[in-house]
Amino acid sequence: MRTGVFIVQANEEGLEGVNLHAVELYAANLPHVEKVRNLGVRPRLDPLALAEEIKASGLERVVIAGDSPGFFKPVFTRAMALAGADTDEVRLASFREHGATGMGTPRAESIVACAVYGVPFPLAARPGTTATVPGTLIIGGGVAGIQAALEIADAGKPVYLVERQPTIGGHMAMFDKTFPTLDCAACILTPKMVAVGQHEMIDLMTYSEVEDISGSPGHYKVRVRKKARHVDIEACVACNTCSEVCPRSASSEFDSGIAARKAIYIPFPQAVPNAYVLDEASCLYFESGGEKCGVCAKKCPKECIDLTEKDQIVEFEVGNVVIATGYDVYDATKIERYGYGKFPNVITALEFERITNASGPTGGKIVTKVLRHNKRKKVDEWVLDPEGPPPNRVAIIHCVGSRDAQHNPYCSRVCCMYSLKFAHLVREKLPEATCYEFYIDMRAFGKGYEEFAERIQAEGTYVVRGRTARIVEENGQMVLKGEDIVQDRMVDMPVDLVILAVGLVPARGSDRLAAMLGIARDEDGWFSELDYNSDPTDTERGGVFVAGACQAPKDIPDTVAQASAVAAGVLKSVNTGRGLDSRADLSLSEIEARARSLARV
Repeated sequence: MRTGVFIVQANEEGLEGVNLHAVELYAANLPHVEKVRNLGVRPRLDPLALAEEIKASGLERVVIAGDSPGFFKPVFTRAMALAGADTDEVRLASFREHGATGMGTPRAESIVACAVYGVPFPLAARPGTTATVPGTLIIGGGVAGIQAALEIADAGKPVYLVERQPTIGGHMAMFDKTFPTLDCAACILTPKMVAVGQHEMIDLMTYSEVEDISGSPGHYKVRVRKKARHVDIEACVACNTCSEVCPRSASSEFDSGIAARKAIYIPFPQAVPNAYVLDEASCLYFESGGEKCGVCAKKCPKECIDLTEKDQIVEFEVGNVVIATGYDVYDATKIERYGYGKFPNVITALEFERITNASGPTGGKIVTKVLRHNKRKKVDEWVLDPEGPPPNRVAIIHCVGSRDAQHNPYCSRVCCMYSLKFAHLVREKLPEATCYEFYIDMRAFGKGYEEFAERIQAEGTYVVRGRTARIVEENGQMVLKGEDIVQDRMVDMPVDLVILAVGLVPARGSDRLAAMLGIARDEDGWFSELDYNSDPTDTERGGVFVAGACQAPKDIPDTVAQASAVAAGVLKSVNTGRGLDSRADLSLSEIEARARSLARV
């Protein structure tokens, strides 16, 4: 077929690592390509002019190549119709969809070649298979890692689950309720956590990090550093004696920094493993080089504390690797206008989760921080007191760090719904309080989500559409300044508590892990899947899968569904003894030759 290749970019920042001029030259030398044009970034396309160009060149097939060519397909389809050509012969060569942003110019050229030959890229770029050993490494012990581990282990296959925190559970263990059903998060998660801890086919390694992964698909050699807990998890009965006598405190990571924990601690009462851990960074014994303290080891009734314990290196081989590292939340201090870190009663979503949780520092009571004198430090501090004053006016601000070109341009998906959940909890626990939701667009996209949004409004929450400009202090009172675009007015609202619905960002260490495994990340830092539409769990590297929010922001149901899909893919390769090799290793000539062969068929 006489073919024309038109290169069009949808985004000004271009494509990292792709030389578009080289792609033009390559396309011009492909068989049957009569015309190649680079139309630039977001061109104003005229269907009539394109139709004349198509007729003049006698084109029977048009290939639109670029980062997101689907944006431009309607114009080219109209032009093909006006030219009297077959509109089915408008083909897309999507560099973003098929991984050119991570693989560079040769991948972009192979994508164009497949479109020119009229062959779907995934069909031509199909790697071969390789023998696979039965073990599976799962990196991350949140709900995604837990779900995948249980499904693989329940099938009788060995699993190595590595989590860098002292307990599994991830962020979900911090939540009070789940939307839209308002089920208890712990009631759903903790039985799964216990099942993981007791499963004979799961080697659970908490307080550990993957140091290196080498080898090839089907035979990955893994080295894990198991950090010294200084507590024997088999002997510890979580009696709390060590923590009671410990003289040192530090901010509690599990409570998102709003409460303190001791240097030797258990993250939360239902932790798995249910044993204490000693944090060397905040321990007086390690700070003094072993010359002071050590009282926890002396008082432990089970004698299970070993202050001389060292990190341990563990090595093993697996056939598949599952990345389930989850997410972190956006640093709200980067948005100074909201006053986070300046005003004590401007808090983030995870902090509110811990305040409203019955196992949190206030026992589930929603209160504002009060000023207290710390006698030991001889300073005044803002603290959360369970008997502190409850807020009368609560404002919840959506899209903090999301959908903002100055921070993160993408939607974090979960923020609207968890903000609505917060409004329900405020109205439930403080029926006399006034609650406001300030949102840009309400994205209630899942099953039962729209009904939940309507329920929240029916409960008396004021839902205000418009951007919040800033939080200021006037006469000792926090004041929210923003807009209400529905009522076409500016808003100056006194508030006692502000909850920032911070967005999601890739977990710390994602860049190091991607480099270690040789897989790509997208422009926002999330791990790239093999194909967003047809293969959202595999990656370019054979035997490496992504599950949950490490791939993109998603809610708990979607995370669990993807983890189950990953488990199915892993079990397929383990049960057959063979898995796919790496697509990243396929050369341009191999892909082009296969596309040419399939085109003849």
